[in-house]
Amino acid sequence: MVVDQPVFSVLGSLLVRMPEGRVPVAGTKPRVLLASLLLDANRVVSSDVLVEVLWPQRRPQSALANLRTYVSSLRGTLAAVGAQILARPSGYAIELEAEQLDALLFEDLIARARAADDDEEASEHLRGALALWRGTPLGDLPASPLWDERLLSLTEARFAATEELAAMRMARGEYAAAIGDLKELVTVHPFREDLWRQLMLALHGSGRQAEALQAYKTVRRQLVDELGVEPGPDLRMVHAAVLAGESPPALPAANAPQHAPPPSARSVVAPQQLPPDIPDFTGRADAVATLTRALAEAGRRPEGPPTIAVVVGPPGVGKSALAVHCARAVRADYPAGQLYLSLGGTADAPADPAELLAEALRALGTDEKDLPPTTHERSALYRSLLAERPMLVFLDDAADAAQVRTLLPGNGCAVLVTSRRRITELPGALQLDLDVLSPAEAEELLEKIVGVERLREEREAAATIVRSCGCLPLAVRIAGARLAGRPGWPLSALRQRLDDEANRLDELRAGDLEVRDSFDRTYRQLPDDVATAYRTLGLLGPLSMPGWVVDAVLDRHRTETVVDALVDVNLVRLAGTDAIGQLRYRLHDLARCNAREKAGGDVERHALTRVLGAWMSATEQASARLPTTLFSLTSPTAPRWNPEGDTFGLLTADPLSWLDAERESLVGAVRLAADAGLTQASWGLAAALVPYFDLHCRYEEWRHTHQIALESARTAGDLNGEASMLRGLAQVCLYQDRYAEAEEMLRRSRAIFHELGDRRGEAISICGLGAASQFSGDRLKALGYFRQALSMFLAMDDTSGEAYARQAIGRVYLTLQDLGQASRWLGQALRLAEELGDAHREGCVSMQLGRLYGLAAESDRAMRVHEHALGIFETLGDRHCGAYAMHNLGGLQAVNGDRSHGSDQLERSLAIFQQLGDRSGEAATFQTLGELYRSAGRTTLAQEYLQHAHTLRRDLREGAGACAR
Repeated sequence: MVVDQPVFSVLGSLLVRMPEGRVPVAGTKPRVLLASLLLDANRVVSSDVLVEVLWPQRRPQSALANLRTYVSSLRGTLAAVGAQILARPSGYAIELEAEQLDALLFEDLIARARAADDDEEASEHLRGALALWRGTPLGDLPASPLWDERLLSLTEARFAATEELAAMRMARGEYAAAIGDLKELVTVHPFREDLWRQLMLALHGSGRQAEALQAYKTVRRQLVDELGVEPGPDLRMVHAAVLAGESPPALPAANAPQHAPPPSARSVVAPQQLPPDIPDFTGRADAVATLTRALAEAGRRPEGPPTIAVVVGPPGVGKSALAVHCARAVRADYPAGQLYLSLGGTADAPADPAELLAEALRALGTDEKDLPPTTHERSALYRSLLAERPMLVFLDDAADAAQVRTLLPGNGCAVLVTSRRRITELPGALQLDLDVLSPAEAEELLEKIVGVERLREEREAAATIVRSCGCLPLAVRIAGARLAGRPGWPLSALRQRLDDEANRLDELRAGDLEVRDSFDRTYRQLPDDVATAYRTLGLLGPLSMPGWVVDAVLDRHRTETVVDALVDVNLVRLAGTDAIGQLRYRLHDLARCNAREKAGGDVERHALTRVLGAWMSATEQASARLPTTLFSLTSPTAPRWNPEGDTFGLLTADPLSWLDAERESLVGAVRLAADAGLTQASWGLAAALVPYFDLHCRYEEWRHTHQIALESARTAGDLNGEASMLRGLAQVCLYQDRYAEAEEMLRRSRAIFHELGDRRGEAISICGLGAASQFSGDRLKALGYFRQALSMFLAMDDTSGEAYARQAIGRVYLTLQDLGQASRWLGQALRLAEELGDAHREGCVSMQLGRLYGLAAESDRAMRVHEHALGIFETLGDRHCGAYAMHNLGGLQAVNGDRSHGSDQLERSLAIFQQLGDRSGEAATFQTLGELYRSAGRTTLAQEYLQHAHTLRRDLREGAGACAR
C-alpha cells in the first residue's frame, strides 16, 4: 500500500511538507513547540506544559510572553500549509485530520487493519502504517520527559504492528518477507521465545538452515546466561525439526492478529441513557423549537453526516436542562438508543477521550476484554457500531471541539453537545447560544417552585429577587429552593438579603447547588492574564465597556485574544456595537459579583487605576476637540494611561459621538474612582467632562458627578479637588438661576484656590462671582469682579482668560446701556479672539456685538454680525451656542418687520433648546415668541407662550434640585 506523505511528520525528524517541498521551521524552540502540539494533536496542551518543555531547567520571567511570540511565529509558517494553532484559555491546540499528521495516520491505519474483514486488507493497512516510520521519533530535537509517554505508546504500537504483519506473512508462507521484521523484533524483545521460534521457521522456510540453527544458539545462550533457564519445548521442537531437515509441526503463530467480529456477531444493546427531564422546565419556547427541529428524524439523512447541535452559554444558564428536555422530546426518533456521556469540561481535568470511548463501547455491548488499546482504534470501532444503528448521542459539558470530535459518529446519527465554551469548529453544526431567562419566565420558574399563592402575595418582592438573580435559571432555582425550605419566610426576607451584592453569592446556595461554584469551575481553567482581566472587569460596574479597556487592565496593546477567551467561555458576553462601531462587552451581574469577590489585591488595584487613567486620557482628548474648553480645571496628578499608537485619537476623532457612546460609563467611572479612594481620578474625570456636559446641557449629570467627586475630595482632604468641584457646581447653579447658592460656592472655591496659591483657579472663581452678580442685577459689583479677574489674567499672561474677561466687561456695559464702553471692551475681546484663532470666542463676542448694533439702531450691521456668529457655531458644530445666535437673529428680524423669518428662526432655536434640555434658553425663546405673537395680535397664542416662559423660570428657581454647598 502506497501512503501519501502527510503534511506533518514526527515519526522520524520533525518535517513540514508542501507539494512543492519542505517548509522550513526555523529555531529550536519553535520546532520543539510545534512538536509538542503535534504529539497531542486535536487536544489542548496547557501553557504550563509547553513552558516546561521549552525551558526544562529554568523558566524565564517572560516565559508566557515568549511562548506567545513563538506561537505567533509558527502561525505565520503554518499558514502556508493551511494549518492553524488555536488559542484556548488553558493553552494551545493544533487541529488536524489523520491524513495531515503521520502519527495520527499511523494509528488510523492500524485501527483499519484490526477492523479489516480479511488478512490481505489488514496486511495492506499495516504495511502502509509501518512505511510512515523514518527513524527515531523527533530524533533531531532535544528530548523531553513530557514526551516520553506518547513516544513510548507510538513505538510500542509500531512493534505490535510489525509483529502482526510478520505473523500474517508467515501464515501465507511469505517467509523471506518476514525475516527482516522478526530480526528487528527479537532485538527489541530478546527473551520472547515465540518470536525466536517464528524467526527460525522463517529462516528454515527460506532455505537458510544454518542461520536458523545459529538463531537457536543465540537465544539459548541469552536465556541460560541471563535468566538461567533452557529454551521451552516449542522452541526445542522447532530446533530438532531444523536439525533433521524436516517441516516443523503446526504451532500457533506468535501474537496472531485478532480481528474484531462484525457488529452482527455482537450482542445488540439499545442504550437508553438520557437523564430525567426537569418537571418544572420553564420558557425557552424558541430554543426548544429550534433544537427539536434540528434533532428530529425529518432533519436527518441516513447516509449523510451526523446532525450536530451545540448549546453554549454561561454557567448556570440551563444548557443541560434544555438539552435533556429536547432530547427526550425526540427520543422516539431514535429507537436504536440514546447515549449520554459527561465530558467533564468544567472539571479540573476533562474526561479522557479514550475513557469516554470505552464507556460508550461498553454501553454498546463491547466486552471489556475486546476494547481496543488506543483512542483511534476505539473511535473507529465506535463509528462502526453506530454506522447501522442511528442513535442520539448526548455529549454534556464538553471542554472543546477536539474532545467532541473524537466522539462523533460516522453518519446517520444526531449529536447534541453542551458546553460553556463556544465550539464553532465543527462543520455544519447548529450553534444555539443560550442567554438568561426573560424576567417573566424567571418569575414563572420561581412561582413553580414556591407556589402561586405565595408569589401572588408578594409580586414586587418576587420581581426584585429575580432581578437580583440576573434571571439566571440556576440562581432563580436556588432562591426558590431556599424559600420552599422556609415556608414561614416572607419573600421580602430573601429580597433584603440579596440586595447586598457583596454577600449575594453567599445567599445563592442550597444543598449541592451553588452559583459561586458554577462560576469558579470555569474561572479555575483561565490562564493568568485572562483571570486578571476577569477579576478587574468585575470592579467596573454593570455597564457595558469597549474592548480596549482590557488593554488598560493588562497594560499592553492588542488584548483581543484575552477578550475572546472570556467571551468563548461565556464569562463575558458581547453586548452589541455602539454608535461609533466599538464592540461592547458586559459581565452577567452574578459573574460580576463572582469576579469582584476575587479582586482586591494590588494587581487589581493597579489595573483599576490604569482603566480610570485611560478614561481620563480619552476624555481629555475628546473634550479638547469640542468647540469650547474655556476655564477647564484639570487634575495634573490624576492617573493617565494611553495605549500604543493613536488609538484614542482615532476613537475621539468625532468627540461628541465618542462622548455620547461612553457617557454612562464615564459617569459611572467617577463613582467607581470615588468608591475606590482614587480621589484625583474621580474629580479629574468629572472636571474633564465639563465641556461635554456644558455643550449638551447635561446639568443633572454635571451636578451628580461633581457632587460625588466633591465628597471624595473632602474625605481625602484634597483642597484642589474641592475647589474645582465647587467651581463646577456653581456653574450649574448659575445656569439654573440659583445665584445665591452659586455665589456661596464660588466664594468658598475662590478662598481655597487663594490658599493654595492657584492664581488661575482663583481668577476663574472670580469670573463666576462676576456672572452671579450680573445675573442678580448688581452690575457694578460684577464689573469689579471682572476687572479683578482681568488683572490676574494679564499678570499670568493668560490671553484666553483676558479675552473672556474683556468680553464679560463689555457684556455688563451692554446691559448698562453704555454702548461706547461696551463697543470698546467687546472690540478688544474680538481682536484677541482673532489673534488667538479662537473661533468660538469670536462667535460669542459677535453675538454681543450684534446686540450692541441692534441697540444702536444699526439693523443691517447687527444682522450681518448675528449671521456671522451663527455661521461660526454651525461650522464648529456647536448647536447650543448656535441656538442662541439663532434666537438673537430671529428676534432682530421680527423687530425689523420680517415676522415670518423671525418666527421661523425662533422656533428652530426653541426646538434645539428643548432637545438639549436648556430650559433657560427655552424660557427666553418662549418669552420672545410670546411678545412677537402679542404684537401681531395673536393674543391666545401669545398668552400660551408667555405662560410657558413664566413656568420654566419658576421651575429653574425652585425645581432644579439643590446644588451642593
